[in-house]
Amino acid sequence: MKKKEIINLIRAHYDCDDNLFRKTSNDVARSFDEEGDYQLAQYVMSLISNVNMFKPQSISFESQFFKKIALDSPSLFLPIPIMADIKGIMNAVNHHVGINKFLFEGAPGTGKTESAKQVARLLQRSLYSVDFNEIIDSKMGQTAKNISIVFNEINRMPHPDKVVILFDEIDVIALDRVNTNDIREMGRATSNILKALDNVNEEVVIIATTNLYKQLDKAFQRRFDSIVNFDRYSKTDLVDDIGVGILNNYLKNFTKVSRDTKLFKKILNTCPALPNPGELKNLIKVSLAFSNPDAHFDYLIRLYQSLNKQNQDLDPTKLKRQGFTVREIGVLKNISKSQAARMLKEKMDE
Repeated sequence: MKKKEIINLIRAHYDCDDNLFRKTSNDVARSFDEEGDYQLAQYVMSLISNVNMFKPQSISFESQFFKKIALDSPSLFLPIPIMADIKGIMNAVNHHVGINKFLFEGAPGTGKTESAKQVARLLQRSLYSVDFNEIIDSKMGQTAKNISIVFNEINRMPHPDKVVILFDEIDVIALDRVNTNDIREMGRATSNILKALDNVNEEVVIIATTNLYKQLDKAFQRRFDSIVNFDRYSKTDLVDDIGVGILNNYLKNFTKVSRDTKLFKKILNTCPALPNPGELKNLIKVSLAFSNPDAHFDYLIRLYQSLNKQNQDLDPTKLKRQGFTVREIGVLKNISKSQAARMLKEKMDE
């Protein structure tokens, strides 16, 4: 057996390269056969003939606790302050000074998980999410053991500089240990995760997300190099950047509808408190999906009704008070401009 073959076997193991492993194993078997060790050559060949023989440890743990997240086409719209923090994360990681743990906190639908995908895309790394539903176990002590397994696997990854690990909704397991509602088992689990974070491989980027930042264990908060607050959307952000960006992204798939950005923004501004980007995205998508393909602006009517929680026929005088022009009232009533003007006059004469 040659030195090169030994090196290739080791490389194949760490690269999870099944083809290289099998080719090298064949070479090893052939060399044993040429040296007259026929039984050993046959034994090696019988081992690699089993298609399930080469399975790196990381694969078995991935199937249990890790889920690979697809990094689909970016459609992320963030306000400038949050984008600046994302760029800061990129700079910190690329400087290789041991800054690798980040906590994204904010209300549901503010873009925390999508931002983790964006970080992985920009760093050109694979993204793996840890499933805490699999980690938490009813058996005494098993949750803490599962945490140890997860971090052992993270620290043994063959290419730590090529992965981002996402702990989505970490609050499931890292709530305040002094909380009287917390059971002792979860307290031990939190202690375990604190120790593990202290010793995690610095080349692996860790991103945790939480909707319950104020309830997190203070010691847990301190384990992160940077905390990014995602509750920083102004109404202008939600209307001019997020809302318009989402609309333009979806309009590509709806060729029969017509674009009216000015009216769209006016509709969003009628809502006193716009929902977070996740919910806003869903409202816009549903309005487009359910719109009448023969009525080019029907999606705008549906969006107005959803935001204003109004299912009945729209009142033209109310629309006028909200700042809509006669033309825009006609669009929202699905009538002509002249009909809208006549309707308004009749209403005001009553």
